[in-house]
Amino acid sequence: MLEILALLLPFFGLILIGYLAARITGQTAEALGWMNTFIIYAALPALFFKLVAKTPLHDLTRVDFILADIAATYSVFVMVFAAGHLMRKNNVAESTLQAFGGAYGNIGYMGPGLALLALGERAAVPVALIVCFENAMHFVVAPAMMALAGGERRSGARLVFKILRKVALHPFILSCAAGFLFVALGLPVPTPAQQLIDTLAQAAAPCALFAMGVTLALRPLKRVPAEIYYIVPAKLVLHPLVAYLVLSAVGGFDPVWIQSAVLLAALPTAANVFVIGQQYQTWQERASATILISTVISVLTISLVLYCLRSGLLPTELVP
Repeated sequence: MLEILALLLPFFGLILIGYLAARITGQTAEALGWMNTFIIYAALPALFFKLVAKTPLHDLTRVDFILADIAATYSVFVMVFAAGHLMRKNNVAESTLQAFGGAYGNIGYMGPGLALLALGERAAVPVALIVCFENAMHFVVAPAMMALAGGERRSGARLVFKILRKVALHPFILSCAAGFLFVALGLPVPTPAQQLIDTLAQAAAPCALFAMGVTLALRPLKRVPAEIYYIVPAKLVLHPLVAYLVLSAVGGFDPVWIQSAVLLAALPTAANVFVIGQQYQTWQERASATILISTVISVLTISLVLYCLRSGLLPTELVP
């Protein structure tokens, strides 16, 4: 367990440092803008390009893995949405935000660094695939559900165009597509460019985690949602469990791929859930509380998940 704690300390320690720095200095949210720009448009894209560009082409085209992972994530999405809409009688918009709280993990900021440190370089490909395709699905589902709820006033054609443009032009998607293109064409990355990419990639995890801590500090806990009792367990316990069951039942994957999917599924609610709530003016304070509470509790749950993965308690093939 000490080994697990040693893995987690740099990650949650950076979040804590960011949190304390924001509380001590009293900086406003605007001060974080350029760091977030650097993370989203430079550091993380460089990391994803680096991961993809050195991967064999046959590993990048594992459609079975992508579909199994998406199926696991959106099974949890549907269950949490149903709980909010049917049990709590929330409207479609609020239930959608709750569903994202239970299924949209912090895979971009926390996923790559933690998975590579805990599972090694072989986790690079599944992590890149999960980040790209899950984010792409979230970019599609969020506006589609808000259109269903009546919060999106664009016409059908304009809404489809907006969704496709957002997916196609997102830096994470573009960087992975560029890496895929280099692999498919067998193009070498020039040494000076590779050095720049390496430098940016090394900055991705520290900057992202520090910024996450700052973000948590700037959104203090004002209101604990009544729905928290099923959203947080769904995100931190149900999501990794469903990911494990689905991928291990499908079978045929390298054990590290299954472990990577389970670890990323165990991550706390993504800060983007608050951004979605802010964009559509719904469930904002409660989204912020969900992010904060799930992040704090995930210190324990991720420790347990890592222990189970590294100790071999979870067999990677349910059906021999």
